[in-house]
Amino acid sequence: MPAPDVLYPATLVLAGKRCVVVGGGSVAARKVRGLVEAGADVVVVAPNICDEIRSSPVELVERPYQRGDLSLAWLAMVATDQPEVNRQVHADGQDAHVWVNAADDPEACSFTLPAVLRQGPVNVAVSTSGYSPALAAWIRDRIAADLGPEVALLAELLSEARDELKAAGRLTEEVDWRRALDSDMLDLIRTGHTAQARERLQACLS
Repeated sequence: MPAPDVLYPATLVLAGKRCVVVGGGSVAARKVRGLVEAGADVVVVAPNICDEIRSSPVELVERPYQRGDLSLAWLAMVATDQPEVNRQVHADGQDAHVWVNAADDPEACSFTLPAVLRQGPVNVAVSTSGYSPALAAWIRDRIAADLGPEVALLAELLSEARDELKAAGRLTEEVDWRRALDSDMLDLIRTGHTAQARERLQACLS
């Protein structure tokens, strides 16, 4: 494939946003799952809809995609085995200023989806700019081997410390957070010594 433009990474706030998924199979179900987890208001448009989607808290439109289905949408995803449908949704999205992602069809995308690792509030996203989703997933899984659930607790401790610094009138940007992160805090959390990890954090920030 030709080299893509440089992609600009971002994370989207989708809570309460209308998001349309075109397609009703297993791939569409994965898209729906992620959107629902993000708090989006999801509408699924497809003539045939799988059981997983039917059991999800989404609005169902059980017919083929039609022009106008992106009305009021903030974002759209298309997961069908029909390239002409993918391209039509993408074209309609451009006309309506709606971002569109088409599964396995980079030419019909205005944004791509990275492979994501989530541990509590920590999100790690890996993208290959559409070259190889399989490689992105492989890299994500390699990272996952080093980032367990203890990272979520680490994020909570750092957030608490940040709030305390703000309350004390200190500028959080001037604090040497790297010193704390390079300490043995994470190892202490992994071994269940959360109180000691908190003390280590305070010592590094003082």
